[in-house]
Amino acid sequence: FISAVCNFMSHEKCLKNVKIPCSCIAPSLVRVPIAHCFGPPGHYKRKFCTVCRKSLESPAFRCEVCELHVHTDCILFACSDCRQCHQDGHQDHDTYHHHWREGNLSSSARCEVCKKTCSSSEVLSGMRCEWCGILAHSACYVIVTPECTFGRLRNMILPPSCVQLFSRNFSKLHCFRISENLQTESDEDDDVDGSTLGSAKDVQISTDSSKQTLKIFDGNDAVKRNQFRLISVPRIAKNEEVVVAALRTYYINDDQQEYELQTFTQQTLLSDDVINRNSAAEDSNLGSVFRESIPEAWIIRAKPKDEEVIRIYPAWLKVGMAYVSLRVNKDSTTQTVIKEVLPLLGRQTECLQNFKLVEVLMGSKQVQRMVLDNQELILNRLKDIRKTSIRQMNQTRFYIVENSKSIVRVNLFVGGLPPQLSPEEYTNILKDELAIKSNVVSVSHVYQAQGAVVLEISCFSEAERIYMLVKDTIVNDKPLNAVVIPEVMASKIPQNCCPLLVFVNPKSGGLKGRDLLYSFRKLLNPHQVFELTNGGPLPGFHTFSKIPSFRVLVCGGDGTVGWVLGALEEIRHKLVCSEPSVATLPLGTGNDLGRVLRWGAGYSGEDPYSILVSVDEADDVLMDRWTILLDAEEPAEGTENGIAEPEPPKIVQMNNYCGLGIDAELSLDFHHAREEEPGKFNSRFHNKGVYVKVGLQKISHTRNLHKDIKLQVDQHEVELPSIEGLIFINIPSWGSGADLWGSESDNRFEKPRIDDGLLEVVGVTGVVHMGQVQGGFRSGIRIAQGSYFRVTLLKPIPVQVDGEPWIQAPGQIIISAAGPKVHMLKKSKQKQKKTGS
Repeated sequence: FISAVCNFMSHEKCLKNVKIPCSCIAPSLVRVPIAHCFGPPGHYKRKFCTVCRKSLESPAFRCEVCELHVHTDCILFACSDCRQCHQDGHQDHDTYHHHWREGNLSSSARCEVCKKTCSSSEVLSGMRCEWCGILAHSACYVIVTPECTFGRLRNMILPPSCVQLFSRNFSKLHCFRISENLQTESDEDDDVDGSTLGSAKDVQISTDSSKQTLKIFDGNDAVKRNQFRLISVPRIAKNEEVVVAALRTYYINDDQQEYELQTFTQQTLLSDDVINRNSAAEDSNLGSVFRESIPEAWIIRAKPKDEEVIRIYPAWLKVGMAYVSLRVNKDSTTQTVIKEVLPLLGRQTECLQNFKLVEVLMGSKQVQRMVLDNQELILNRLKDIRKTSIRQMNQTRFYIVENSKSIVRVNLFVGGLPPQLSPEEYTNILKDELAIKSNVVSVSHVYQAQGAVVLEISCFSEAERIYMLVKDTIVNDKPLNAVVIPEVMASKIPQNCCPLLVFVNPKSGGLKGRDLLYSFRKLLNPHQVFELTNGGPLPGFHTFSKIPSFRVLVCGGDGTVGWVLGALEEIRHKLVCSEPSVATLPLGTGNDLGRVLRWGAGYSGEDPYSILVSVDEADDVLMDRWTILLDAEEPAEGTENGIAEPEPPKIVQMNNYCGLGIDAELSLDFHHAREEEPGKFNSRFHNKGVYVKVGLQKISHTRNLHKDIKLQVDQHEVELPSIEGLIFINIPSWGSGADLWGSESDNRFEKPRIDDGLLEVVGVTGVVHMGQVQGGFRSGIRIAQGSYFRVTLLKPIPVQVDGEPWIQAPGQIIISAAGPKVHMLKKSKQKQKKTGS
């Protein structure tokens, strides 16, 4: 058997076990409608559309928060049943049920109940819980206990019941801080083209002369947008057959007796009748669809009724039923409906004024709520909606809601402001630039060192206005940025829960960062995943500032890890958990820190789920961090090309190593090459090739670095051998995994450790020596070990710290231990324990 609406296939003997709702009734089974978060269209191989169940050959959409895939022209019919990742002003429930999503499982998927394989490459099959990830056949999943425990990752997931976000006016992309793509900006146009062309591809396959193709509009809105669907019907079809086909193409399973077709001609459009909603042709009695000249376009209309039965949902009232049915006639108003519904819900003793009726449109991209006026005639309201769009009527619900005095509180993080100003100065800048209204906007947090504030806004429209305005505002030649931030209710976090704060740099490691962002949003709560190109690490740390215990995962190169650790150092005193442990997932090229902590040389597509399990099982280790003070002095008299003004002192944090001379020079040349042609630097292999090429050009260089610098270690002068490069190392990995210090024991020095409070100082004689170290044939020249260093530069010299190179003017460089040691996570050696799902 095959469903005439959604292409669902089943053997005759299996029909009795079918539990999957058809696309046309799935919306009616949703308890709390939650819109999806569609990114830009893309190509998804071997995936199926959730609405029409056909494979996704052309560009299609996927939800960035749950596993929903859908064709461009099916998006309007997708059910608004995304994961509930936060409370939206309503305290809903603390126990979570499985959030089942059908299909698109990997080929190795096994059913939790019968242990047999439950995926298929031919059809949409199998069920998966979006939270805990357990898999089951569609016939088996009903046996699984309804409560979801969040599975193996339960201790790392930020529970949705602890997150609050008032998001009424913000799109889902804004709420989850997902960077918008140009394609999503014009999604309305996409929909128009998509639904015209998309349906054409399915229908026009029939070149059969006994059939004909008709355009069907579902109401005035579709006419305005020229948004139709095509149906193919026999030339001798009766009126009823065409109505049935038209309802099917719009996924409506109502009785076809309640609908009729109205001819749509160019004249109707020109006379503006349809658009003004007072069409004269509407009530005219239509004969057979087929007269002498067959119109190619029709509008499907609902026949007027004197009374009908509507469903009223009790929303967040704690009652034991899903909805109550109520008969309304042409005299029924919102007030009379509330009056009749309350006794049915056992609330008859309560005052009518305490309740309101809310009309909810469950769109796949946005759930819109509108409070109905007390005197509104319900039957007229239904008639208007159906005239606008029959499909929209199918997605509209009525909720009875208690008038709670809910306080609107939107938190907006605004960065890019001048640093080190007082709260009053920040408020004045925001008043001048954004015209903020002080009666509804207040500055709740100030991060002076970073030039950022958090605004608390008690009005939705004002929050939306500020958010949109910030994007186009520049202060002191620097663009501002705004991020919508959820509020985490720390008191509600379970005791054994240690949520993971994830930072991803999508610019690191080709486009792997993008895929990881998507995977981590799926596996965890999207509110704990932050994109570093959107406001940096600060919004993430601010969101987690009240959580008593959390861990951090940084996905990016060593530079990204340094950026996050630096931000953590600056904001530590404002966090309840002031010393969270940090794991790294190396993207990019060097990744020496990732190697030392056993996270590997670079991400090469491992399963993100097993990465999270490894983070959960990782061991806590301490690591030294160092502060480097660079103080350029005025050049001595007689120096060539003397710079008149000394540079102001600069402070840099170091985690891995600091190089002076040839090592930094190679880094600088590579950096310039990458800036000239960034598009070419998208593979590790190419990057290493450029490094080798740059190195070969410098083989013949002889520099006497030891004559250009002086070194003092722990207040003692150290004589330097004849070298071209001087390197201070904190970790036993340098230049993509080489051991510069070497492993042989030495009576003069202690064995290096990453937490011993000491730095090792090593020299290299040139490019050839560096190549031998990289190949593992030699190690560097051991010079010193200590905890406080002063380097005097007698001329400008290339310097690099953790891969960031520049030319440093003559002067002093002082290296000393930074504040407290940082807690890092080292991947555990033992095999992962197989626990949970």
